[in-house]
Amino acid sequence: MHTIEKPAFCETEEKKSRFLATLVPYDQFADTLATLRKAHPKANHHVTAYRYLNDEDQLIEHGKDDGEPSGTSGMPCLKVLQGRDLINVAVIVTRYFGGTKLGTGGLVRAYSGAAQAVCDDAAIIPYVPQGTARLFASFADAGAMERACAQPDITVLDRQFDTVGTLMHISGPRDSVRTLAERFPAPEGHTPE
Repeated sequence: MHTIEKPAFCETEEKKSRFLATLVPYDQFADTLATLRKAHPKANHHVTAYRYLNDEDQLIEHGKDDGEPSGTSGMPCLKVLQGRDLINVAVIVTRYFGGTKLGTGGLVRAYSGAAQAVCDDAAIIPYVPQGTARLFASFADAGAMERACAQPDITVLDRQFDTVGTLMHISGPRDSVRTLAERFPAPEGHTPE
């Protein structure tokens, strides 16, 4: 699977209709859609498609035609995301009608083409599932825990000390976080005094 870290934009044209495609991380989808609707009030359609993993690691995906004939725009955009194996992303294609009707097949080609074009322009990276964990080490082992967490992809969110040791809250790639949590397990219910 793959994803993106920052938005991408691309414009395509089909028989004088303009297609403005924006690819964003899923957590920016709602705000970006609202911004695009406000920035392009005269646009005829804001077609959307997204794929993301929810908190239970279930794949949620959807395509919306936004007034275009059913199945001609949202689903073709979603199929592009599926074909690229993209996750935790959304594509928004804003259309300005150019005066010539494209027909069902023309709409499918135009919307999927716009989605393909923005994916071609995006900085696509491998998707690495993220996670968090609480770690604990006695003062004797605190240095070893600190060194183990000094990886470029591990972020220390919080560090607390009590009379028996150090409690750390970390985030990073799920597999790395899990390994560290097994090595430095926090006692259940342990909170610093």
